[in-house]
Amino acid sequence: MTAKSALTGLTANAAAPFTSPSRQANPVSATAFGACLVAGVTVGIVGGSQGWSDAVIGGLVLGFALAGTYLLFAIKIANQWEKAVLLRFGRFVGLRGPGLFWIVPIMDTIAAWIDHRTMVTPFNAEKTLTRDTVPVNVDAVLFWVVWDAQKAALEVENYRTAIAWAAQTALRDILGKMMLADILVGREAIDRELQKIIDERTTPWGVSVTSVEIRDIVIPQDLEVAMSRQAQAERERQARVILGESEKQIAASFAEAAEAYTNNPTALHLRAMNMLFEGLKEKGALMIVPSSAVETMNLGGLTGLAALAKPGPAAPPTDGR
Repeated sequence: MTAKSALTGLTANAAAPFTSPSRQANPVSATAFGACLVAGVTVGIVGGSQGWSDAVIGGLVLGFALAGTYLLFAIKIANQWEKAVLLRFGRFVGLRGPGLFWIVPIMDTIAAWIDHRTMVTPFNAEKTLTRDTVPVNVDAVLFWVVWDAQKAALEVENYRTAIAWAAQTALRDILGKMMLADILVGREAIDRELQKIIDERTTPWGVSVTSVEIRDIVIPQDLEVAMSRQAQAERERQARVILGESEKQIAASFAEAAEAYTNNPTALHLRAMNMLFEGLKEKGALMIVPSSAVETMNLGGLTGLAALAKPGPAAPPTDGR
């Protein structure tokens, strides 16, 4: 998203709470206006059949038309989630709604309809330099609610635009004070800090920030590849360290076993016999034993016994002689 598109989005969002501030017509006022017109026409027809004078009939029809026009502009309806900011000759006289209310046409105007529901405003910081001079793009979402419609309408020109820009500048300030590593692992801390800063700025406008959530953090592609290589190298280093610790434990076990065999030659011979038996019991097995081991542990005799234990080839049949 470019700066131009971001500005366009903010402008579009800013216009939402002030759309159609007058709301001249609604179902109730339109029905009242139609009823007055029908009543005027009916009176005119009845008066004509009764022989009333044209002046009387015209006055009655005009009166019903004026009453219908008044009702059309005087009756207003505010939804359950909104308040109407009412001005009389340009001065604030109060808030109206929710529900049905009346205004005095020409004298009164509705400056804005303030929505009291929780609003969502996306914002971002593009190519913002961190403390270690790394450009990052950060997308976030701001959740806020208007708790004082009077302040939101009178204290700031367009409260939604002001909130969006306040959130964006606060995000840029925070990113500029943090290292990239802290940004990548400290999203929750950034959310809390953003909420605190933005809420301090928007409270005078009658707006309260409920939460801020960072959606995405984009870093340059080259840096992303380098960080991936660094993470892979770190994992390989940890694997080598674990392997070295395992080798140390195995060596310690072998040293302990060697001490036990040194003081017990019988156990050493039994272990040698077991190793040789395990190696030779498979068909076609070949075992190479050092001559020193053969002489020290008397493996020669044991080898012969193992060979004799194996079945030899079958004898050829004789001719009976």
